[in-house]
Amino acid sequence: MFPQKSLRKRCDPSNPRQGLSAAKRSQKKQVLLLFVLVLLLTTAYPAIAHKVKTAADVGATLHVEPNDNPRAGESAKTWFALTRKGGKVIPLAECDCQLAVFAEPHSYGEPPLIEPPLQPVSVERFQGIPGTQITFPRPGAYELQLNGKPKDGKSFQPFELKFPITVAVGSATSPNSQNVQNVNKNVTEEQTQGVPFWAIALSTLLAVGVFFGVLRMVKKREGG
Repeated sequence: MFPQKSLRKRCDPSNPRQGLSAAKRSQKKQVLLLFVLVLLLTTAYPAIAHKVKTAADVGATLHVEPNDNPRAGESAKTWFALTRKGGKVIPLAECDCQLAVFAEPHSYGEPPLIEPPLQPVSVERFQGIPGTQITFPRPGAYELQLNGKPKDGKSFQPFELKFPITVAVGSATSPNSQNVQNVNKNVTEEQTQGVPFWAIALSTLLAVGVFFGVLRMVKKREGG
């Protein structure tokens, strides 16, 4: 009887080909682990992303300065990158647009809290798009509603775009803060923008824990 040959090839460190293959596998695992960590940390922290809405053949991206994080009582430059299907910019000169700001939650038919006038602004590569200055009187949840129709009656379809936004506590207090309470008593000063620090810290700890858990599993497999 001849001894049966093992079907599994043993790794010979002296073999340069096997050593190179093992190094490549190790590098791939390290890249994978790094990708997992970056993904977890990215999802752990709330991303500062512009809000995009579409309706029919029109789309708009909402930008609120600074950093899409408006604060109560402080003037926030607000503008809409308004485009039609295909990416062509719609300037305010070609759009009969109106902006209304509602305190959330609000019921259908309720009058808007603020109706800031729109003016053409030029930001980045966008020229003459709808923009305005908004001073949110109190922290809390709001909805920005942008309505528009083409001035020539045919360039694009009439649209209504709704953007949810949360306003943080600011350093200033608006004299109209009482009006917000009268319009919608559910909007309170305790509502703030973003995620609390303890939630961010907990998410980070969970992300790091998952990362080291995956690393431990990989090491066990390599050892086995």
